[in-house]
Amino acid sequence: MPTTVGSKNWTEELAQFLRSQPGVQAVRIDPSARKVSVATLGEVNVGQLEAALAQTLAAVEESFGKQARAQAGFTLRQDGSVTELASPSCTTAPSFWKWRDVKWPELAPAVDPHAEEPEWKELTLLASLCAVFGIAGFATDKLGFGPAWLHTALYAVALITGGWDAAIDSWANIRQRKLDIHFLMLAVAIGAVCVGAWVEAVLLLFLFSASGAMEEFAMDRTHREVNALLKSAPKVATLLLPTGGEREVPVEEIGIGDRLLVKPGEAFAADGTVDKGKSASDESALTGEAVPVEKGMGDPVFSGTINLWGAVEFKVERLPGESTLQKIIRLIQTAQKLRAPSERFTDKFGGTYTLAVLGVCAVMFLVWWLGFDLPPFQNVDGTSSAFYRAMTLLVVMSPCALVLSIPSAILAAIAWGARHGVLFRGGAAIEKLADINVVAMDKTGTLTTGELAVVGYESFPPGRDKEIMELAYALEANSQHPLARAIVRDAKARGVREVGLEEFQSITGQGVSGRLGGAQVLLGRREMLEKGPLAEWARQLPAAPAELAEVWVVGKDVIGRVLLRDQIRAESKGVLVELKRMGITTVMLTGDRRQAAESVAHELGLDEVKAGLTPEQKVDAIQSFRNQGRKIAMVGDGVNDAPSLAAADVSVAMGARGSDAALEQAEVILMHDRIENFLAAFRLSRRAKSIIRQNLVISLGVVVLMAIAAIFGIIPLAVGVAAHEGSTVVVCLNSLRLLFGKNA
Repeated sequence: MPTTVGSKNWTEELAQFLRSQPGVQAVRIDPSARKVSVATLGEVNVGQLEAALAQTLAAVEESFGKQARAQAGFTLRQDGSVTELASPSCTTAPSFWKWRDVKWPELAPAVDPHAEEPEWKELTLLASLCAVFGIAGFATDKLGFGPAWLHTALYAVALITGGWDAAIDSWANIRQRKLDIHFLMLAVAIGAVCVGAWVEAVLLLFLFSASGAMEEFAMDRTHREVNALLKSAPKVATLLLPTGGEREVPVEEIGIGDRLLVKPGEAFAADGTVDKGKSASDESALTGEAVPVEKGMGDPVFSGTINLWGAVEFKVERLPGESTLQKIIRLIQTAQKLRAPSERFTDKFGGTYTLAVLGVCAVMFLVWWLGFDLPPFQNVDGTSSAFYRAMTLLVVMSPCALVLSIPSAILAAIAWGARHGVLFRGGAAIEKLADINVVAMDKTGTLTTGELAVVGYESFPPGRDKEIMELAYALEANSQHPLARAIVRDAKARGVREVGLEEFQSITGQGVSGRLGGAQVLLGRREMLEKGPLAEWARQLPAAPAELAEVWVVGKDVIGRVLLRDQIRAESKGVLVELKRMGITTVMLTGDRRQAAESVAHELGLDEVKAGLTPEQKVDAIQSFRNQGRKIAMVGDGVNDAPSLAAADVSVAMGARGSDAALEQAEVILMHDRIENFLAAFRLSRRAKSIIRQNLVISLGVVVLMAIAAIFGIIPLAVGVAAHEGSTVVVCLNSLRLLFGKNA
């Protein structure tokens, strides 16, 4: 169907917006992050400006995947996914511009779950009417029922209903001076009628409209995943007022730091951390995991997930528009617009191929007529006419199934991934991930949880570990530092006695202090001891094992330490074992100390370890694999991983802990930090690529075999029609296996 923008490039629309807004000097747009800013000079009507820009962006949203084009008189700059278009101005003008962020327009109606009925239903109705009237025409013709013109009229109605959608699309394309497969189908149907082959013409348009309905059904099922997420986005929230009481407010009014109440059965309106209460949440909409996730004090909650049984109060940490749920929706929408390399090839190939087919059929008509003396238009004594054979050849060479081979599989894979916690930023990521033979992973936050756990306590003199536990618990009870959370969690699990402190205070960059029984007590880094009166003695204290972190506790007459270790993800070992079984080399790239890295690598069974790396050295390590001709995927989560993610063939980020820099570089995002989802993504990409190959073999194989048969006059038009449209249906059904199959 024709798009809103028509033949215009989206940068042309932005240029038109700049021309119509004299106070606006430039527009900076990042479609992948859904961010837009405008540069203004002088006074402007902000409300009018935002409305005009929102209208422009809504109109061109579908075409953001296309390449930006320079516009006459305008300056175009591009940096990654960010495009800036500026009006003509003097060199000093930009220094006077005032940049302001503008709200991205609301989601396009095309993904609104309350929009009009899906197109596949209309196409199914038209195909059904075509079948009904076609069968009625065939019956009246063969049985001699009714007047002579009745079966012709019934065939005509069948042709109109079967070709209605193709005619609309063809007319839209002809107005843009383009020909496509819809035009070919109509041309064949008209040609078949011209030689008296009404049954074949009806059969052709019935199968064509039925395969079109099947295609739309397949696409509709993929879009339902986004619609399901949109439905789960809450519209209102219960705000807890500072003065006491509560008030229901629209989610747009929620701010960072607000405290919200969520009752059983309600959805969390934003991302945040539980302040009070216990419950469990259904996070299947985000992760695909059906098992409820327990929630208690300090646990994260996510927008769009459902609170199952307990009333929970939580503190907002991300605005609703920046939540995990909205991030998923934006990424899926962007992914569906970004085409895979092979898909772009078939798009370019389609128009040229259509013209080539028309040319070949015209030449073969002349060859059969003039070269082999076949009758030009009328079948005579069982001999097919040259025109009849040309129509048969035209049918079997039409590239319907070929054009659908790739996009149907890509969209089905994107939808399956979205439903199971794997977000692909476009079809290219799916194709590239299937080809990797090396996986590089960061350690902290990727192979490990990034959350420390206490592994032991030591006291000096020995034997007073219990006192060290109590002091550490008391000093860290009111802190939110990751070390503190680990110590408090361990103390509660051990049932350590709570000790009340006086004059608690934080020492920036060093630790915390307080008073107990009139004596000062401290908790902090080793450096804190080495700078005080205990410096000489502290230098003789044993170093912590290489794989452990330590925090020192100083009491009235005792010194001790808490030993902690970053927890290895329970799923990491199984993922790495399976990757190695599939022939993938696994490498750790980390900035941590070599001893700590090797300890984790040995436990997990990694093939290689590169430790103590700076971000630049990580990039060099990635590049060294690429220079060997190997395809490498990088999995990371931090700001320091962003450069190496950009350098890899495929970049994969952990979704919950991942920094904005890492997420912006990532082509694949694993929601909720589930490392096992990488394995699911890899298997899905391999299966998608396999299905794409199968689709291409089916579609091209049918074209070649049927074309040879048509050239030698072996098959009638009806068989050509059935083979051609049958292959289109088979391709769509084959792609749907990705959507409904088990890929993990």
